[in-house]
Amino acid sequence: MNEELTKEKLLFLKNKALNLRIDSIRATTASKSGHPTSCMSAADLISTIFFHFLKYDLKNPKNPNNDRFILSKGHAIPVVYAAWKGLGVISDEELLNLRKFDSVLEGHPTSRFKYNEAATGSLGQGLAIGVGMAINAKHENLDYKTYVMLGDGEIAEGSVWEACELAAYYKLDNLIAIVDCNRLGQSGSSLHGHEVEKIAKKFEAFGFKTYVIDGHNIEQIFETIQDVFEIKYKPTVIIAKTFKGYSLEKIQDKLGFHGKPFKKEDLDKIIDQLKNKFPQAAQFEPSEIYKPKLNEQKAVKVSIKKITLDLNKDSNSSIFDNGKEIATRKAFGYALEALGCESKNIFVLDGDVKNSTFTEIFEEKFQERFIQCFIAEQSMVGISTGLVLRDKIPFAATFGAFFTRAYDQIRMAGIGCNALRLVGSHCGVSIGADGPSQMGLEDIAMIRVIPNSIVLYPSDGVSAYKLTELMANYHDGISYLRTSRPSTPIIYDKNEEFKIGGCKVLKQSDNDKCCIIAAGITLIESLKAYEELKSKGVLVSVIDLYSVKPLDEKTIREISKKSDNKIVTVEDHYLQGGMGEAVNSIVVNDNIKIKNLSVKILPRSGTKDELLKYAQIDCQSIVRIVNDFI
Repeated sequence: MNEELTKEKLLFLKNKALNLRIDSIRATTASKSGHPTSCMSAADLISTIFFHFLKYDLKNPKNPNNDRFILSKGHAIPVVYAAWKGLGVISDEELLNLRKFDSVLEGHPTSRFKYNEAATGSLGQGLAIGVGMAINAKHENLDYKTYVMLGDGEIAEGSVWEACELAAYYKLDNLIAIVDCNRLGQSGSSLHGHEVEKIAKKFEAFGFKTYVIDGHNIEQIFETIQDVFEIKYKPTVIIAKTFKGYSLEKIQDKLGFHGKPFKKEDLDKIIDQLKNKFPQAAQFEPSEIYKPKLNEQKAVKVSIKKITLDLNKDSNSSIFDNGKEIATRKAFGYALEALGCESKNIFVLDGDVKNSTFTEIFEEKFQERFIQCFIAEQSMVGISTGLVLRDKIPFAATFGAFFTRAYDQIRMAGIGCNALRLVGSHCGVSIGADGPSQMGLEDIAMIRVIPNSIVLYPSDGVSAYKLTELMANYHDGISYLRTSRPSTPIIYDKNEEFKIGGCKVLKQSDNDKCCIIAAGITLIESLKAYEELKSKGVLVSVIDLYSVKPLDEKTIREISKKSDNKIVTVEDHYLQGGMGEAVNSIVVNDNIKIKNLSVKILPRSGTKDELLKYAQIDCQSIVRIVNDFI
């Protein structure tokens, strides 16, 4: 139902916009860094959204039915902090502590400030996160809206258009994008500058309902957002023509002021200029303290409970009997199905490879919780982030190699401390004839470096199943499961227990001459090597390093010292950043000698066995290096 924009309401919103500009300038001047001119272009838009349309429980930012606001153009965050100040969430003192070491108000949004929806700032990512939040609202039948503010510079990023297509595909009429089209980037004009109609046509082509408005005309902003609420079955974008540094004539729409705060000695003069520009707004005093409305619909709070699986009771239990073979990627698919039965919070996202990653097993049973992202890995990770931020437990799966395309999204999710669950299949040269473009050989390295991340690497069906369960219950950061294409024999009993930061000592004696540490396909090769070495009177210990991060440092040290202080690591991954270097780092001062077998040459097409031999990580290569070593 449309509301009337009274004269008093209009003056109120203009007053708030003026104060947003003043506070953004004050905060960035106090911090001696920041982007005040970008804040000034967005102030009228932020004022209208935050002080009229945003429905929000200020005492509970985690209320499941709060409207969501994501600032994709993260450098303009001071204007959003100023809005939260205007709503009474933070004090003026806290605002002026912007960007200080002891402040939660960081230079770009992070989760340290609990009213920030997502970590943004690396441009082009906010819209996909918003898609995830909007999908969640649809799934839960909640009536909250998701607002995403983008800059016109960042819409040059391909990830934005990936997200647009998926938003239109899923008919997200609860998603409202706002493009603050202020024409100027950091070093020059944006791609289309103020050609707002051209930008509108692009969004229309991707399936959006579009509005082109004057982003400094609050009456027009107000009326447009009211119209947006009437749109059904498609997402909306408001392209707002604005000016960087709006209302200060000497800097408005001029290059050279991006990321440059004003000097302290000029502050009073600048504030006076702003008040003189908007005299009625400056003199306006609201009759009462503004409080945002709440969505009338009450949402049930999502509780995160531990999910427990029992492989013995699983309907697919017989697949995991000793002596059988199954690819870890397929075992992962069965584990997903079991998780889906135990928790309605489990979602699965696919990048058009569901019949290779076996996420199709989940889709067949829980189609309403399966999100097809097509070949758009960046958006797949972004949408996963949005779902995580709404307390869902999403698993995003594709080939391990293709996560490299979404690495910036993964990095930002790490900054946000988001519990992404990523599953990379087809890892290493063992995938065979598809060739090096499909081989995940960098994936351990790129996930290991993310703070609070864990990296799990199963070798058989049982461990893959159990490690997937562990991922579902890990909420402190990103978890990554590395699965293999070839089938491998079941080596663990169904009752075997696994833990994050653990390993399994599979072979050990009192006369071991070396310790072989491996995981995945190379563990199977190591067990073959163990048998061949044993037949020739050479005893070695063998460790399954299923938790690559964190490592079981204590066990590795103990077994290695009992194995004549010698270690051979074997991995289907490049040396740099991989399992071998992880082991090296913990024993470097322990007087333990170590040799690393890994993929050290550019691979090519071939059979699994040919490629393992070519990379010198097969059984015979392990036997040879152990004999040379001892």
